[in-house]
Amino acid sequence: MGGPNKLMALFSDRPLIRQTVERALAAHTAGIIVVTGHQAERIEAALSGLNVRFAHNPDFASGLSSSLKAGVSALPVDAAAALIVLGDMPGVTTDDLNRVIDAFTADSTLPIVRATHNGKRGNPVLLPRSVFPVISLLQGDTGARHLIENERENVIDVEIGVGASVDVDTRDAMARAGGVLQET
Repeated sequence: MGGPNKLMALFSDRPLIRQTVERALAAHTAGIIVVTGHQAERIEAALSGLNVRFAHNPDFASGLSSSLKAGVSALPVDAAAALIVLGDMPGVTTDDLNRVIDAFTADSTLPIVRATHNGKRGNPVLLPRSVFPVISLLQGDTGARHLIENERENVIDVEIGVGASVDVDTRDAMARAGGVLQET
């Protein structure tokens, strides 16, 4: 986006990152790891008092793959999966997260679960432990999309609505989503 930190934009007088993490904490998750990068101290301060662990990604400027790897490597050894929730998607609700989690737990094949909007792939995604080794090989500004596309036979799409496709990567997108950027 350039300029102000989009994760600190206010939605209902709360920073977007706090709103996102609070929703994840209210979902059927076993724990939350927040991967920090740019302005890590501000993000940690915005999440003060919440029961989360932090994993700092010093290579955040190299792209999304480094944050994904940092988060997965910080998981407990007995984690069956990782629910990847992007911090800049204000429309994803706790119910949406639970629908993704429930689809995973209801299927004994331990699938990849991907949120969709009108059949179009989006976020969040839930990745089973079986794909963690492949995540360690990702490079650059790419997430798990290619990994998911290669696992077509074991991917479940869960329709969650518009929240799966709305991120706030531009000032216009932020304004349309109802966020107020903070200049400092």
